[in-house]
Amino acid sequence: MVSRVIPVDPFDLVIFGGTGDLARRKILPGLFRRFIAGQMPEGSRIIGAARSEHDDAEYREVARAAIEEFGGEEKKDPALQDFLGRLHYVAIDATGEGGWSQLSGLMRDGVVRAFYFSVAPSLFGPLAERLHQHRIADGDSRIVVEKPFGRDLESAKALNATLASHFDERQIYRIDHYLGKETVQNLMAIRFGNVLFEPLWNSHYVDHIQITVAETVGVGGRGAYYDKSGAMRDMVQNHLMQLLCLIAMEPPAQFEADAVRDEKLKVIRALQPVDAHHIVRGQYDAGEDSPSYRQDSENPRSFTESFVAMRVMIANWRWAGVPFYLRTGKKLKARSSEIAVVFKDLGHSMFEGDEARHRNILSIRLQPNEGIDLQVTIKEPGPGGMRLVDVPLDMTFADALGPDGEDVPDAYERLIMDVIRGNQTLFMRGDEVEAAWAWTDPIIEGWERRADVPKLYEQGTGGPEDAQMLIHRDGRRWRDIKG
Repeated sequence: MVSRVIPVDPFDLVIFGGTGDLARRKILPGLFRRFIAGQMPEGSRIIGAARSEHDDAEYREVARAAIEEFGGEEKKDPALQDFLGRLHYVAIDATGEGGWSQLSGLMRDGVVRAFYFSVAPSLFGPLAERLHQHRIADGDSRIVVEKPFGRDLESAKALNATLASHFDERQIYRIDHYLGKETVQNLMAIRFGNVLFEPLWNSHYVDHIQITVAETVGVGGRGAYYDKSGAMRDMVQNHLMQLLCLIAMEPPAQFEADAVRDEKLKVIRALQPVDAHHIVRGQYDAGEDSPSYRQDSENPRSFTESFVAMRVMIANWRWAGVPFYLRTGKKLKARSSEIAVVFKDLGHSMFEGDEARHRNILSIRLQPNEGIDLQVTIKEPGPGGMRLVDVPLDMTFADALGPDGEDVPDAYERLIMDVIRGNQTLFMRGDEVEAAWAWTDPIIEGWERRADVPKLYEQGTGGPEDAQMLIHRDGRRWRDIKG
């Protein structure tokens, strides 16, 4: 199956932080894949902007090296030279005046103007101010901002106010790469495009839902940043919150940006406060040949969590009484992101003993091997009576949509193209970000007030034992973390 390529208008995309890690790992290789796919119309350009001094030729070599290091098979495509010809560079001072006149002179009328802020949030304001001061951005321009969107409600409001002083909300694209994953978007297709599921998507049929984002890596070189953030700010407040919203929201009237985001906002505002005994914080201990979190962060007294598990309830008609179990952590047994919708037992089973203990589970795999499977119960083949087994009806996207998943765009590719199209459906709105912080802040403040100490856990496991007890107390079990 070949992906249907939807054309976009010619554009000028300026990447502030154009020589940085994100640009090299994701943005530039992703744009090259879209170029090969025919989604970069004639006349479209990419302009790198950063502090370092480069000319166009030197920046093209930076991009070539990035694509060769981080690209896939497409890096061998002979079109690479043509792509590099679309690249330009401006040395810019984000907080001063250097380079802005040169950038202004490069911009053209009659094309989409987009500005990717791949920089620290402290530079969002200065960049926005100078884009307007030098009349580089106009009323149709778009800006892309990366998380973190603040570190609490107060800072999120301040950041939103700063951006709003220069850009309308319709021009601001707050990017969360999780929302660009094919499987995440398929949550909406599965729910709202299939009569099989939507009638069952409620407390009458769903026993509980598990959302897991597990990593095998530690904080490594991000220790200084992560120690001021922790898993709650870095993962739960944004990535897991967005997954929770998509799985729990009401059907929007139409597949349109504000209609979808209105329903997500209702979910966040319906989240009940979480009691302390329904949350487990963890911190990975030293392994046989691997440092502990405190060693990685170079903070021997750190109480920052590298793991969070919690039981969350939504106070609305659809989900009354249905627990959502969320967990995320580093140095766990496998790299895996999964949403599992666990359906209730049959009201009455004609089978007895172990043969009666079977449940349907819809599993949405976000990484690795993006795909969906539905666990159903069948009779085990062969003689010997009615023995029941659970088997998955599996749709792995790499198998269904092309060899090695070559037709499934990377999340950043999809989201950048949505920016060019002016489609904000998969981007967070300002009030949505603030509502998420309003729910998250009391949890973090409670930890600080109680001087809460994270539970140590062994690397390569499923996290602290207390996380197992969190769900065991309800008579349930975490799904195994599989890579």
